Amino acid sequence: MEIYYRELVRFLSAKLGDRQAAADVAHDAYLRVMERASQERIDSPRAFLYRTALNLVIDEHRRNAIRRSEPLDVLDEEERYHAPSPHSSLAQDQRLDLLQRALDELPALCRDAFLLRRLEGLSHGEIAERLGVSQPLVEKHIVNAMKHCRLRMREWDAG
Repeated sequence: MEIYYRELVRFLSAKLGDRQAAADVAHDAYLRVMERASQERIDSPRAFLYRTALNLVIDEHRRNAIRRSEPLDVLDEEERYHAPSPHSSLAQDQRLDLLQRALDELPALCRDAFLLRRLEGLSHGEIAERLGVSQPLVEKHIVNAMKHCRLRMREWDAG
């Protein structure tokens, strides 16, 4: 599915007018689609990827509109309402442990690129600069890390 990445970034760049924002949305869309693909077969991956990316753009636009119009205490209350149950927290902790095992199997540069993106929220350009590699290589590492983690999680879920 990574064959659609650059095409998707160009498409989103035209929509958003910001290549970095487009790359961020494309990355998040890929993560969601890969997570979904690990649970079920997707018949039209390209169409599903584009729909997911557009939904993320729409959701972000809505969140920004809500944040501009609602006081912070309302948003804090909503977050408390959606707190996970102890059971779901345990299951999530177990999945995070499996994800950490999958990440530990990756080459250091690949793992670092992925973690800088997902945990620190750095752009692909910022990651490239920090790691001293090209931006296309960063993109490749992130996609490879996502593919590896998805595959390993699928294997562990089946076993």
